[in-house]
Amino acid sequence: MLGGAGVLLGVAAAPAQAAEVSYATDCVPPPVSGLPTVKGTTKVEITAPATAKVGDEVEVVWKFTQAASKNPDLIDLPANSVQPSGTLKAAGAQAASIAMQGPRENPAIPKGGAMVLSDMKGKLKLTTAGEVTLTPDAYAINVMSTDTKCTPTETVKPAATIKVTAGEGTPPPDPTDPPDPTSPPPTSGEPTPTESETGGSDTGGTTGGGGETDFTGKEVKIPYACKTPIGDKNATSPVQINAKKDGGSYALTVQFKGSVMDSPADIPADSVKPSMEVVLGGADKGTVHVEGPTNPEAIKSGDPMVISDMTGTYKPGADGESTLSPGVLTVKALGTTTTCTPEKSEVSLTLDTSAQPGGAAGGSGSAGGTGTSGSGDSGGGLADTGADDSGGLRALGFVAGTAILLGGAVFTFMPGRRASRRAR
Repeated sequence: MLGGAGVLLGVAAAPAQAAEVSYATDCVPPPVSGLPTVKGTTKVEITAPATAKVGDEVEVVWKFTQAASKNPDLIDLPANSVQPSGTLKAAGAQAASIAMQGPRENPAIPKGGAMVLSDMKGKLKLTTAGEVTLTPDAYAINVMSTDTKCTPTETVKPAATIKVTAGEGTPPPDPTDPPDPTSPPPTSGEPTPTESETGGSDTGGTTGGGGETDFTGKEVKIPYACKTPIGDKNATSPVQINAKKDGGSYALTVQFKGSVMDSPADIPADSVKPSMEVVLGGADKGTVHVEGPTNPEAIKSGDPMVISDMTGTYKPGADGESTLSPGVLTVKALGTTTTCTPEKSEVSLTLDTSAQPGGAAGGSGSAGGTGTSGSGDSGGGLADTGADDSGGLRALGFVAGTAILLGGAVFTFMPGRRASRRAR
């Protein structure tokens, strides 16, 4: 009986293995933070099956036992605000880049505290018999829509090895054989981007026609160059323009997408008001003025920042396909003004328009009856529209003159004199 049990144990699948590696790492904070590159040591534990067979899809776990960087001495990070992602390299019998990602789960992390990162997971489809090694590579730490990117600065040793055998009745593939035209192409383990990651359709937005009344634009990534009371700053924000047809005109809503951070200081009610000049293109020319309401209530330090939508009316001045793109953004707060000009503008929405009396065509009249005069370029000298996909919301904050990433607005707080500014 004992001998039989030994035979059974001998053929059972080997348990998962876990091994830790340590490697020197450079972590680069987001450019808008103004923080220097952090040089540290990453310690990672990789867990994977010890054995498997061709055709299996195995799950691999990446556990951070030590991140290379700490939370800077700027702000306390709230719970569940940090999400890691990275790449695990497969080599040996099979080469692949395995996309790894962890949930946005973490305890509250104080200023200067150790960065606590959740376990990342990924899957690998095994295609070739032999030994497959798994080695940690670069990773990113996402905090409120801003990324700190960490890259190895030395050769990293493999952290785990999977012994892959040919499946029952399946001989190992001969590398000299030509590829099977009926087989699907090999996968690297990279996840297919979702619509929120790619910014939706790349057709330039929804076309208005066929009796529709509601039109949803594409979320586009707009890099802004902002002039603030304490200097020039850059911020990249995903923006979406939606429209609702009302007779011959369109009610526009401009939304800034992305995570919004807790306020770093007390902000009075009715102190921050954003506005924008939406740029027209295609058949129509000019700009449409949209604006949002001021914050109706005071925002206490530590409370979530709530960003209101900006609205306005677009009265077409031409027949044909007209495009709408985010333009110059202006934020007025406590007697100060911040102006953000797109370094590149992209089409968010395309509409089939019919000219209306007093409309915007030609670039010599006001757009939508509420806009400023303008040409195909806005008064801020915007570039022609493009079609790149969207990305994560970026914003800036300053507490006592120190840059802080806010992921939703541009705020300025100076010692002895407080000004609040929001640039969405």
